[in-house]
Amino acid sequence: MPEGDTIWRTAARLRPALAGQTLQRFDAPRLQGDRPRPGVEVEEVEAVGKHVLVHFAGGLSLDTHMRMTGSWHLYRPGERWRKPRHLLRCRLVVPSWEAVCFSAPVVRTYRRDGRAGPLGPGDDPVAHLGPDLCRTDVDLEEALRRMEEVPEPGTTIAEVLLDQTVVAGIGNVYKSEVCFGCGLDPFTPIEDVPPDLRRRLLELAARLLRHNLTTTRRTTTDGGVGAVAVYGRQRQGCRRCGTPVRMVHHGAQARSTYWCPTCQRRPGGRRAPAPATVRWTS
Repeated sequence: MPEGDTIWRTAARLRPALAGQTLQRFDAPRLQGDRPRPGVEVEEVEAVGKHVLVHFAGGLSLDTHMRMTGSWHLYRPGERWRKPRHLLRCRLVVPSWEAVCFSAPVVRTYRRDGRAGPLGPGDDPVAHLGPDLCRTDVDLEEALRRMEEVPEPGTTIAEVLLDQTVVAGIGNVYKSEVCFGCGLDPFTPIEDVPPDLRRRLLELAARLLRHNLTTTRRTTTDGGVGAVAVYGRQRQGCRRCGTPVRMVHHGAQARSTYWCPTCQRRPGGRRAPAPATVRWTS
């Protein structure tokens, strides 16, 4: 899935083109839910976690989840699309703009007014998400509280950081980068991570996400625009100590985790053993 900053940038591009405009046409061949009618006003576009939401007057909202394949494009009327039409999943036409969503696996509408929709009465698809770290008013106390409620002992901190019901916005990049930035082995069980270190992880993730809300060249460490500490750098020397960075596909969804086995330790200074049930890339 894309990182939270990518979704925020998408919403920021769509907002000035759509918000306050009258919908002229709506196409969504695989839509789940009610269709917004031409003539309705687009009230707002926002990002919540990994979701792009378009809110229409009257209480109907469009939810698109990009996962690994989806993207939104903006075109002027008559402008040639950069992707083939068979990949269209949703199109909103307003005066002066066409907003086109390609290849998104999730395209659905829901009701914000409590009336029954495809997900049930008042079933908001983002209500279960944790606090969004891209927001300047993010509630870190709530995120820390949710960390305490992780049900399975032994769940690694890497998995917890990716859990959008705990905290929204972190993907594989920021998971790896914040664990490195805090010197924490990503395979440390959540119960072994003390409260002050949990807070440091969330504070660093929020700071890095917000730093990258306005640029496509994501930067998480010193070294110039686009520099990252460990993500995507397997076999390359750690920027701190020179040890080759390692990567594993980790957790139930085999998500990639990058780390330096020298710089990152468990609390107390112990070097963590690598997980035994993952596919290694040395």
